[in-house]
Amino acid sequence: MQRSQTILQRTLSTPVILIAILAVIALLAAVVNTGPFNQTVIEIFIRVVLVVGLYVFIGNSGVISFGHIGFTCLGAYMTAWLTILPALKKSKLKGLPDIVLNAKLHYGWGLLAATLFAGACAYLIGKVLMRLSGIAASIATFAVLAVIIQVYSNWDSVTGAQSSVVGIPIVRTVWPYFACAVLTVIVAYFYAISRSGLALRSARDEAIAAAASGVDITRERLIAFVISGAMMGLGGALYAHSVGVVTPDTFYLGLTFVCLSMLVVGGMNSLSGAVLGVVILSAIIQLLRWFEKGVDIGGTSFALPLGVQEIAIGVVMIVILMFRPSGLTRNKELLWPHWPFKQLPAGRSRAPTG
Repeated sequence: MQRSQTILQRTLSTPVILIAILAVIALLAAVVNTGPFNQTVIEIFIRVVLVVGLYVFIGNSGVISFGHIGFTCLGAYMTAWLTILPALKKSKLKGLPDIVLNAKLHYGWGLLAATLFAGACAYLIGKVLMRLSGIAASIATFAVLAVIIQVYSNWDSVTGAQSSVVGIPIVRTVWPYFACAVLTVIVAYFYAISRSGLALRSARDEAIAAAASGVDITRERLIAFVISGAMMGLGGALYAHSVGVVTPDTFYLGLTFVCLSMLVVGGMNSLSGAVLGVVILSAIIQLLRWFEKGVDIGGTSFALPLGVQEIAIGVVMIVILMFRPSGLTRNKELLWPHWPFKQLPAGRSRAPTG
């Protein structure tokens, strides 16, 4: 307990700085106050939720997961089932239970239900997968993603299969998305400094020493997996309410690649890297979108070919991995230079004892 309190004092400036960055982005959206710009900011906040969710598991455990976007799909469909009009569900989603068919909840309850549902599914899946390590665990998580997408792509009476589920209430204001992004940053920070977070990072750095010190590695991975899965479900629900429509293909390889890229670019072992990776790559993606649509320069319209976004992300990843393999933040956290306490020494986490 004393150790956690000390870490809290020494690193508290990190979430403060990150929340301040997100607040500046939200205020900028309020000042500009145009539909396209607000949508761009909303996308940034959704990505923050997703990438921070990935960080909670990948950054603390060291196990690369290719399947977490599957929980995003679960969250998106859960809020869709609970918030669209009963008449729409009865015409297209007849296989849902009667209590769900007749439900019409506020989107806030949909977000909560999506978070809990994804977290519960992550618990059931994690009970099996968290016994694996290394490449075996990564491949297993990808298999989970493939199974979820295939089930949702073919379960016609419940998910509409390949047809789009429409009628989801659209939330245009940026503040609910901002609040959820801030919430995930706070939860990720307090998990990282908790005894469970310290234990998991010690297992990431020295698995044998951690196990010898009494760390239950499977249990600690499961805790991170559930928290991470719940965050991904929340991100999926936010996505559904940002566009008003969901299809299974949205939550597959494309979104997986983008989110993992943002985590790697920022620095996968730091919360600051997760947030900064989202902000930086989102800015690049948005600039490329503008150029793909065409920009007038000196009376001449200049447009980039479609698909340049993916190429640019790949190039950025290659450059980062070549020159800064640990990401832009070098896996360190942002700290206020005159904060009363300084950063804990960088390096390996010690396994909790006693």
